[in-house]
Amino acid sequence: MKYVKVTNGEANQYPYTIGKLRRDNPNVSFPKVISEELLASFGVYTVEEGVKPDCGVHQLIQRDSLPTLDNSSWVIGYTVRDMFSDATIEGVLKSKADQEAEHQVQLDEIAARENRTQRDKLISETDWWAVADRTMTSAQTSYRQALRDITAHSNWPYLQEADWPTKP
Repeated sequence: MKYVKVTNGEANQYPYTIGKLRRDNPNVSFPKVISEELLASFGVYTVEEGVKPDCGVHQLIQRDSLPTLDNSSWVIGYTVRDMFSDATIEGVLKSKADQEAEHQVQLDEIAARENRTQRDKLISETDWWAVADRTMTSAQTSYRQALRDITAHSNWPYLQEADWPTKP
């Protein structure tokens, strides 16, 4: 469980621990299990986890450094911020849009690499169909060709499960 130390209505120490409470108050004999009321009398409150927001592909979710009071409960929240902004990088002015485009290219390359790895794995699982002393069925031949052609799929490189061919 996480706690916050509150002074004058403001959160000033987070995270705060029961051990820290005991060290800060060496002349107080605390019970083994400390009630919420006793904690509150020392300005210590439990902290609830806030709802983590959704964010876009070029955004980051950052945990707030201090909890805030929300309807009589202390809650640690999150802030969504843009990953990029107009900036000078290595002496070159790069716009936010250019940085986002570069990042998207990197994400596309990662997705493509992962899907090629999956495709190669699926093809290798069927290599035994193509041995010299065996004849593949037309369904098997079509399946292997569909795996080879997957990079031409309209959703490439962001394939859904339904985009993959069905193994016969």
